[in-house]
Amino acid sequence: MAGAATILAWGVHALIPAIPILTAAVVLGIIVAQVPRALPAVTGILAPGLSVAAKRLMRVGIVLLGLKLSLVDIASLGWLSILTVVVVVLLTFGITIWLGRIFRLPGHQPLLIATGFSICGASAIGAMSSIVKAKDKETATPVALVTLCGTLAIAVLPLLWHPLGLNAVDFGHWVGASVHDVGQVVATAQTAGAAALGVAIIVKLTRVLMLAPMVAVASLVVRRRSLAADSAANGGKRPAIVPLFVAGFICAVLVRTFIPLSEPVLEVADTLQTIMLAMALFGLGTAVRLRELVRTGWRALVVGLLSWVVIAVLAYAAVQFA
Repeated sequence: MAGAATILAWGVHALIPAIPILTAAVVLGIIVAQVPRALPAVTGILAPGLSVAAKRLMRVGIVLLGLKLSLVDIASLGWLSILTVVVVVLLTFGITIWLGRIFRLPGHQPLLIATGFSICGASAIGAMSSIVKAKDKETATPVALVTLCGTLAIAVLPLLWHPLGLNAVDFGHWVGASVHDVGQVVATAQTAGAAALGVAIIVKLTRVLMLAPMVAVASLVVRRRSLAADSAANGGKRPAIVPLFVAGFICAVLVRTFIPLSEPVLEVADTLQTIMLAMALFGLGTAVRLRELVRTGWRALVVGLLSWVVIAVLAYAAVQFA
């Protein structure tokens, strides 16, 4: 089912290029989960497969995502631009967690919303949720919020390009530093031309690189708590110090940087990465229950919108500073 949804999402993107494939996949998952006749199958016979898609295929997709990243391209931004990107990610992450606690969001929701909005959208949420063992309900709301705000960015940011006095390159920098998923960045930045798109992708991929250390730190925290909770008798399973998919992501980045890869190889890897992530995001989308979100999720919605504004303002300030 996730594979069929990915094909459909690809068709939607082909018909309406402004809609990224991954965004379409999440939205399709959310739509399916709201259909009363489909819900028993989604929560029953299809649940094991959707779980594999949302978790295991997500990890494979993130490893392949590393092949998009070249440290040489990132270094071309200059140390000041790289520093501002890192600062924006860390500040957005910290402020969003703080907002989540102020609004008393349950469980891991503050962490997952902070991860999605500051780093790379629903993909980052899926990666972090697998580390902290978040429940599907905890993951569903952040995925819905980051999809909503990323889609809003596609429509809103181009309208602010000229009023904010940005040239094309600065607009690309702003988009790359503030929009969530890579596909959403492409859809937003391409409105300002090729130069803006090129800068936006490099800045965005610099943010994606932050996924590895952030997830690794979360894994260490979870492991430390696990060690504290375990007794010598129960022999509980402890999280890896560095999750395997994070190590794979780092290796893929190093391969992309130091080993010349032909364009056909990169194109195949990019296609596989898109398929894996689209299937995973469809699986995550099927966990969203809009009625519950509307009834009980207004606080999460406020936190998501505030985080969206925070990262947009911080990224704009970074562009002016750099």
